[in-house]
Amino acid sequence: MFSLNATMPVFLLMVLGYALRRGTRLLSDGLVDGLNRFVFQMALPVQLFQNLAQSDFHAVWDGSVVLFCFLASLLSILAMAALSLLVKERTLRGEFIQAGYRGSQALLGVALMQNIFGSTGPLPLIIIGAVPLYNVAAVVILTLTGPGSGRLDRSTLKKTALGIARNPIILGILAGLAWSLLSIPQPVIFQRAVASLSATASPLGLIALGASVNLKKAAGYWRPTLLCSLCKLVVFPAVFLPIAVALGYRNGLLVAVLVMLGSPTTVSCFTMAKNMGHEGLLSSGAVMLTTVCSAFSFTAWLYLLRSLALL
Repeated sequence: MFSLNATMPVFLLMVLGYALRRGTRLLSDGLVDGLNRFVFQMALPVQLFQNLAQSDFHAVWDGSVVLFCFLASLLSILAMAALSLLVKERTLRGEFIQAGYRGSQALLGVALMQNIFGSTGPLPLIIIGAVPLYNVAAVVILTLTGPGSGRLDRSTLKKTALGIARNPIILGILAGLAWSLLSIPQPVIFQRAVASLSATASPLGLIALGASVNLKKAAGYWRPTLLCSLCKLVVFPAVFLPIAVALGYRNGLLVAVLVMLGSPTTVSCFTMAKNMGHEGLLSSGAVMLTTVCSAFSFTAWLYLLRSLALL
């Protein structure tokens, strides 16, 4: 019941989004795109800022956790790159690699952490350790494996660096850490306004994510889609969670690591693949498959960790 109570409310909101988009047509494509942009650019950064700004910086920051997340992400990327050699169509390899390592920590991770612990806890540290590397690796991989095999020039690298520096999620985390470090007081009016805005992040984001799922696109390349989805939801958690446990990670920190390792493929994989000349069919299929299956895989992982008295 602990596991079901943690995961089912999250995925029921996604089911609601899918039903509203595909069944009632209440959500149009434009509205779904607008909701995704609002959540990513405003609500989620404010929510992460709020959780960090109200915490003790010295109690929150842990450089070893950031390093662990960076190394685990790097090894995951390299493993997916090696597995991509099994994909016959060379132009699909970039999408395969990205869909296998790049998870939705910011959206589903925040929702799960809020649902279980009432706050994001150490999740911002996970995002700092993984997300910048995710973005850099995605640009490099999609460029080198794209149609015509592009090259990494100075303008591409500059654009990537600016994209990371302007990432609203990263900016929200850094602002929250700075606010906590400087111990800046928050007036009641400011606190309530921030709290109201941050409360919209999880429900709206989950509804928009569910509305973005397209079942018809999943069958395009089912074999590589299935393989990268299996790596994302099962293999990487099975490899790195025991290491995290051996390092002494427990409770919220261990769940945050699970979010990094086993969260479903993020929707931005499809967007980036399309913008860099790829078909995007494998990416959209992986987003759909991992999103649906993560309802079961997350529940199973939480049940296992709870049964082992690690939560």
